[in-house]
Amino acid sequence: MDKQSIIDFFNRMAPQWDSNNVRDEEKITAILDYAGIKKNVSVLDVACGTGVLIPDYLARNVKKITAVDISPLMIDIAQTKFSDPRIKFLNDDIEAVDISESFDTCVVYNAFPHFLNPGGLIQALADKLILGGRLTIAHSMSREALNAYHSSAASAVSIKLMSESELSILFDSYFTVDTAVSNEAMYVVSGVKRIVDNLSPVP
Repeated sequence: MDKQSIIDFFNRMAPQWDSNNVRDEEKITAILDYAGIKKNVSVLDVACGTGVLIPDYLARNVKKITAVDISPLMIDIAQTKFSDPRIKFLNDDIEAVDISESFDTCVVYNAFPHFLNPGGLIQALADKLILGGRLTIAHSMSREALNAYHSSAASAVSIKLMSESELSILFDSYFTVDTAVSNEAMYVVSGVKRIVDNLSPVP
């Protein structure tokens, strides 16, 4: 698996992404609550796809949204759907892009297994959050169901989703984890950025 393969895969998926999207409002509400999505926060939406969570952010009156995706076709579709001036779209690699601002909260929704270096991703996102800012990695299905789905439909562009305890350990270099949920309904790990003595990369 490499990043170009991931780009190509999601470019192919982009035209049908919205029609194939299945929403569970109760799960999404819970994830947004865990992620601290509320009035006047700034949001970094990582692997935003076609902007599936953007209406939810706007409904909670966030201050601004920077939505990033490595797939140009995903971003193209998202840009056609939203014109709110609070939204900025970036077609880029979140681990490499230089964003000259820091955010209150960052959400990686239904995308984490498509990142080749989970520890490196978490470090990159920590750098983009304010002290006390929140990182949330979430899926609106169980870990077992997601791994089974990816083993067939997206096996070439995903890695297995680690347990919530394993992900919490990766978070611990930069964040104080206060949410680690893995059940039949969802998977959520969320934590608050803290001062750390050693900012060396996560292995």
